[in-house]
Amino acid sequence: KVDYDVCSNYGNWLYSAGIGNDPRDNRKFNMIKQGLDYDGNGDYIRLWVPELQGIKGADIHTPWALNSAALSQAGVTLGETYPQPVVTAPEWSRHINQRPQGRSPHLRGRKGPAHTPMQHKDRGIDFYFSRKKDV
Repeated sequence: KVDYDVCSNYGNWLYSAGIGNDPRDNRKFNMIKQGLDYDGNGDYIRLWVPELQGIKGADIHTPWALNSAALSQAGVTLGETYPQPVVTAPEWSRHINQRPQGRSPHLRGRKGPAHTPMQHKDRGIDFYFSRKKDV
């Protein structure tokens, strides 16, 4: 089966590029979070970016954040064998050095509709993306 719906595909690409119609202000597609959620071990990246095959686990999503010893061991030289990042979005920093939480990578993605428990209905979106959970 071929999955091709012109309108949906174009709309999704535009949305992920940040130029779609979105009611939320300053919305950006966070590719680091998506990579960790849906490719926690980095298998997809290793398949299509052979320059990074030597990087183990989830570190493959943020090679620029690795120390020089880890890069050297993986055979990666930023700026030579793999490019330096053009930009690093501030919202990526909270995902750097994160590991999938003890589950296989394909289970990290949420299936079905989003659900907010009743006791948390008044919490803003920042609560769910911050490390402090004392509320």
